Amino acid sequence: MSQFTHLPPNSQLREFTCLQLAQALMEKLSISAQDWHRLKSNPKARASEQIAAAMVFLLKDRPQEALVRLEVAAGWLNHSLTAPPCPDRQQKAND
Repeated sequence: MSQFTHLPPNSQLREFTCLQLAQALMEKLSISAQDWHRLKSNPKARASEQIAAAMVFLLKDRPQEALVRLEVAAGWLNHSLTAPPCPDRQQKAND
């Protein structure tokens, strides 16, 4: 198992609220439009973005929304979820 990285006691991160840090993490882990096709089926990437979103919802006192994101993240990690085909490819298959 990987080691946790400990920050120095005078870390600049202490200047931010937990919500601000969670929102920054969510933004960092969100799959961008240019990376969508490469990462849409990556369970680690998809679960990471869902878990970060869950943290934001939890810190905003919205536990039900957090739980939904955690359940989706679990689906990616246990491989019960898969990415749907792209709308463009699905349309071409139907033509």
